[in-house]
Amino acid sequence: MDRTTQLTTRRPGTDVRRAGAVYDPGVRAGSLHRGAAEVLEGNWTGTSTVPSRRLYPHQWSWDSAFVAIGLRHLSPLRAQTELETLLDAQWGDGRIPHIVFNPSVPLEAYFPSPDFWRSSTAGRAAGAPRTTQTSGIVQPPVHALAAWLVHRSDPGLSRARGFLSRVYPRLAAWHRYLLHRRDLGGGGLASVVHPWEQGMDNSPAWDAPLSRVTPAPARSFRRADLDHGAAEDRPTDLDYGRYVRLAADYRDGGYADGRGGFAVEDPCFNALLIASEHALARIAAELGATGTARDARAERLTAALVERLWDPAQEMFLCRDVIGGALVPERGVSGLLPLLVPGLPREIVSALVRTAHGPHFGLGGTTRLVPSYDLLGEAFDPHRYWRGPAWFNTNWMLERGLRLHGELGRADALRTALLETAGASGFAEYVDPYTGEPCGALGFSWTAALALDLLHQDDHGRRGGDGPDDDDRHHDDRHHDDRAGFDTCDMSDQGGDRG
Repeated sequence: MDRTTQLTTRRPGTDVRRAGAVYDPGVRAGSLHRGAAEVLEGNWTGTSTVPSRRLYPHQWSWDSAFVAIGLRHLSPLRAQTELETLLDAQWGDGRIPHIVFNPSVPLEAYFPSPDFWRSSTAGRAAGAPRTTQTSGIVQPPVHALAAWLVHRSDPGLSRARGFLSRVYPRLAAWHRYLLHRRDLGGGGLASVVHPWEQGMDNSPAWDAPLSRVTPAPARSFRRADLDHGAAEDRPTDLDYGRYVRLAADYRDGGYADGRGGFAVEDPCFNALLIASEHALARIAAELGATGTARDARAERLTAALVERLWDPAQEMFLCRDVIGGALVPERGVSGLLPLLVPGLPREIVSALVRTAHGPHFGLGGTTRLVPSYDLLGEAFDPHRYWRGPAWFNTNWMLERGLRLHGELGRADALRTALLETAGASGFAEYVDPYTGEPCGALGFSWTAALALDLLHQDDHGRRGGDGPDDDDRHHDDRHHDDRAGFDTCDMSDQGGDRG
């Protein structure tokens, strides 16, 4: 079985560090770089990158944004293509769908499949594409940040292709959709209307809001995910039935927002919206316009984030159940990720750092990587999907946030742990937070891409072409190449990069 698509077999108690496959900055960087590049090449379709050949055989929205962030170090052209392919499936109302379906993949390979979503018919009033089949829900808005970072990796190529001038109107429309159609709580933040939209599908933070949803009958759907993953690691049938019911009701309502039984303001989703608003300001300035209004909007969003989701007693952000009106008292990794926000008050930054490294998440102490859920929570399970395992994208965001706010020692330690674990786990989808034991699919695209991004970090914390906090400091137009000492794989002349 190909290494980019096989699934792991759990070995209880295995400590990957003791197994001998440990990242060493001076010895293993080259092989780690080659391995990550091979994963991205193996998962490339010619126009986009699948997260996993078997388990996730289509294009996913925030996956592609993270993939582009890593691909920019190998082929800026391919990174641009990744984002352009996704944006080609954007709906008329501005939403970027969370899945763009590959018509060559059999319907039974993934559920919910295109015939469930019926985007071209059920989504007609919302401007769904007529010829491209997509889902009808969205995922976190990391896209503008990804587009800016991709541009900065090779500004000359980006300008020659008109990359930013083509993607900017689409990204602006995406943000308008979130800021206007999805402000369901009236407090200025975007709401998710399905757990799949937030990206952390099975988080215990959804349990209370989901309890109002009557699940779809088990006989009305088939769980393709169980063909590839262990049932004890995946969402329960009851939760999955609720996911299906929510999605079907949203579809049957023409994908109109504000009518369903689930609406949650999530800290990570809105933190990424804020970071991407700042990125849109920089894109606007690059195109000769002013980004002042967007920076001001990002500041207003930051104030709303603090006002509506910060819990000083818990020393972290919490989700807000918009329908019920209250904060959800569950500590998930999402509540740490507003560290991505540049203008966060210092006392909140300090509290978040304490929480990440304290008993609930154990970073730098009991855990190798920050878990997806509270170690002390009743629902914690180190292997069940988003109920405890550590994910590479959330830890990448946390590393970036720590570095942004000057926590350089902690950021460096997390970077080292991420690189160790990515290589030792075979670029796993997610891992046991204590041991680094791989779970889910191996050869997972965003794990490989974000490992590449961390490998391309210089001594000042910069990735190639961007600053440590993507701030307003001046960048020259040279493509900063910090690949010295790494065995690189330049993919710019391989299939899919031309035309």
